[in-house]
Amino acid sequence: MSLPHAILTALLEKPSSGIELTRRFDRSIGYFWSATHQQIYRELGKLEQSGAIRELRRQQPAQGQKKEYEVLPAGRAELAAWVGRIEDPKPIRDALLLRLRAAGVVGTQDLYAEVGRHLVLHRAQLAEYRAIEARDFGPDRASPGDRVRHLVLRGGIDLERFWVGWLEDAHRELREMAEEARPDTGTGPEPTAK
Repeated sequence: MSLPHAILTALLEKPSSGIELTRRFDRSIGYFWSATHQQIYRELGKLEQSGAIRELRRQQPAQGQKKEYEVLPAGRAELAAWVGRIEDPKPIRDALLLRLRAAGVVGTQDLYAEVGRHLVLHRAQLAEYRAIEARDFGPDRASPGDRVRHLVLRGGIDLERFWVGWLEDAHRELREMAEEARPDTGTGPEPTAK
């Protein structure tokens, strides 16, 4: 996936200014494709130069108003071609997984607390996704676009459910390992998180 395609998608859903796109990335698209304000504005300029988008024409003079953009036929064609491309899944790149692998060599140190912190974050993200689903995808939202957006959200929900389950297992395993490492005197290291 690339930022230009994410921007084209957002603009086809609703013509927007750069600041509106930034807000939409913060609220929805950013859950699976993040971008900074600067990256979005830089990409808008490139898309406009390439003829994929243009500034939306206004009835009134636009002095002091934000530029709003719309997608041109070339941009829609590029997005449609990208949607139809064959692309292999990308391997997971998560620093926590690498840190756990390294802990097998150098010891777990404070990973119990860090895994617990990640667990809290993923539980919160799962709760947020479920709240969005309850708010935005009731039985009256059955248009093809709504159904596809719901599929994306359900993918996010399932990924968060995976991470919560896996992190719960990892947290429990690290706690058990710390308990097993303690000598009978009870003076060994103890987990630092609940």
